[in-house]
Amino acid sequence: MTQEKYPLDQLVQIKKKRLEEAEKTLREKKEALAKEQTKMAQLEKKRDEVKAHYQEKLTQLREKLDAGTSTSKITQMKQYLKIVVEDLAVEEKKVAAQKIVVDAAEKQVEEARQDLFKKQKDVEKLGIHHQEWKKEMHVEAERREGHEGDEMGSSMHHQKKHEKKRRQHD
Repeated sequence: MTQEKYPLDQLVQIKKKRLEEAEKTLREKKEALAKEQTKMAQLEKKRDEVKAHYQEKLTQLREKLDAGTSTSKITQMKQYLKIVVEDLAVEEKKVAAQKIVVDAAEKQVEEARQDLFKKQKDVEKLGIHHQEWKKEMHVEAERREGHEGDEMGSSMHHQKKHEKKRRQHD
């Protein structure tokens, strides 16, 4: 019985290579997402520090107003608060822009995950097909062996029958 080569071996190798590439891509996308999330956390921390500073200065202004501090000092504090508000707005914009980057990275991770899932399915389907093909080849080989056995049995039967007739004529 000769062992036949699976006709889709090259396709299996290609699909496995693509699966490995998809796994690598997913890992890379996850790493990129993690970096962007870390950057986002840093930007949020800086924004929160500016926000806390703003709240602190706002509280100081209220205390000075309640204490009846001079108008020039209060005007100076209000001017400083405007600068802090502008800084806070800048930090908020940075956080919002980074949120867009993080969302895009999350989308890429999800797309890579879906691609990996699809490629895993392709490899699994080929694995199932290979198993079914092996079974069919085994059945076919057994059928051929049975057919060859039948032919040999038939041939031997004819030969014995022929010899028997020759003996009877002799």
